[in-house]
Amino acid sequence: MRDLFWKLLGVNRLPDESKKKLGVVALLYFIQGAPAAILWEVLPVYFRLHGVSLRAIGGLRLLELPYSLKVFWSPLVHRYGERRVWVLACMLGIAAILMALPFVEVAAVGVIVLLLILALTTLSATQDIAIDSYSVGLISREEEGAANGVRASAYRVALVFAGGGMVFLAVLLEWNTLFILASILFVILALAVLAIPRLSLPGQAREHWLQGFVGWAGTWRVIPLVLFVLTYKLGEFAIGPMVKPFWVDYGKSIWPVREELMFQIGLFPTTLGIILSIAGALAGGAFISRYGIFHGVWFLGLLQAVSNLGYSVVEWMNLGRFGLYGASMFESVSGGLGTAAFLAFLMNVCQKEHATVQYAFLSSIFSLTGRLVGGISGLGAERFGYGNYFAITFLLSMPAYLLLPWVRHWIQEKSDG
Repeated sequence: MRDLFWKLLGVNRLPDESKKKLGVVALLYFIQGAPAAILWEVLPVYFRLHGVSLRAIGGLRLLELPYSLKVFWSPLVHRYGERRVWVLACMLGIAAILMALPFVEVAAVGVIVLLLILALTTLSATQDIAIDSYSVGLISREEEGAANGVRASAYRVALVFAGGGMVFLAVLLEWNTLFILASILFVILALAVLAIPRLSLPGQAREHWLQGFVGWAGTWRVIPLVLFVLTYKLGEFAIGPMVKPFWVDYGKSIWPVREELMFQIGLFPTTLGIILSIAGALAGGAFISRYGIFHGVWFLGLLQAVSNLGYSVVEWMNLGRFGLYGASMFESVSGGLGTAAFLAFLMNVCQKEHATVQYAFLSSIFSLTGRLVGGISGLGAERFGYGNYFAITFLLSMPAYLLLPWVRHWIQEKSDG
């Protein structure tokens, strides 16, 4: 079974040392995905069930801005301390926040709630810097393809276990108990980081962290690239905060019993949705290998944008549970396809020798407009209704395609004519 697993990953011919590295990558990106699971999969459901308005749920996405601003303090992580210690400290801090959250009144979304979520996102973004930096240094060039597959899969597995698992268990356990158990899990993951090998940065690399960045991003050519990165996933970010509230509100008429509704949300948009997104990401990787990154960016990204219309059709035509299932499955698969294309694009346009700083820059800015538009998503859903708002999110995906002719030259692949 293990040999089959390595063969599916395409690393069965690599030495055992490479497979150990992939195991480290899997652990690190499971850790990286765990806080995101709480933010994206658990808290929207938790807040909506406790009476928080759509406007407030959408507005809370503004507190995820540290993910978009992390490039500004990434040099601190790069220059000072060991990256394993950064991850350990951040995970322990997140565990403390999860321990405190269920004992705070969330319905009014007071200052304490806002500070807790802001602290959670800041710690999560900081550990992302350390994990990405460590992984870039750990993995050699011939191991990169397999490592990216492991990275994407491990991240989504964390979404299933930490996100879908908590929503599932909400049927059986009180939310207070669930958050305490999640806090314990985060402490265990934090301690597990100490088991991975120490990986030090050369002193010169710590000091000259800007080397290569100015030459890469210091001309006008970077402007279309930045605009493209800012807008490509705009539609996905706009719809994201409202998907789970839509399931809660639309699903109440289908599953009036709260426990059954929670089971459905935990099964389809969360657990099954993430599994389908993994399948979509693998299929997207196969598509890109055959047809190239440019074709993947425009075609797979277009499928992802169109999937937003699925929920609009469900709302407009009142398609019931099976329509809801279908829209959710389409969104999940196409989301994996589009994400695979976009991540491949981001990695491709970076110079290998300076990828750490360049990738941190791109990964910060690509979510900036997304966080902002996610912050007003609740206002849009309340004003226009779910169906109309989801159609608007499709239109928000279109501006990036106008920039494709100007960013194509950034892609380092041979033209197939």
